[in-house]
Amino acid sequence: MLMTAFGGLMWLIFTAMLVLAVVALVLAAIAREDAYRAADKQNKVFWLIILGVTVAVNLLVPMLFLQLAGLVATIVFFVDVRPALRQVSGGGGRGRRGGSSSDGPYGPYNGGR
Repeated sequence: MLMTAFGGLMWLIFTAMLVLAVVALVLAAIAREDAYRAADKQNKVFWLIILGVTVAVNLLVPMLFLQLAGLVATIVFFVDVRPALRQVSGGGGRGRRGGSSSDGPYGPYNGGR
């Protein structure tokens, strides 16, 4: 019974790693090539290859070491590259709602007037 629960937990973890890698690959493919250069990150082809290999490894090669290396690459993309791409592309949360850089957490800052 314990081994069955452990096997189910491992399947859930591997599935989550695959889903994260697929989402990162799609987001990397959607971003513009010039945004990678403007954000001073590796180019788009580099990230598509790294994340594509990660997805392939998660699907085809059940080797934990390779899957963990792919997970690290996926985390780096989500934590470092994607926020930089969004900042350069103007895809921040405030940009979509029409806010400006002088807005505070409760609305626009008017200089104490």
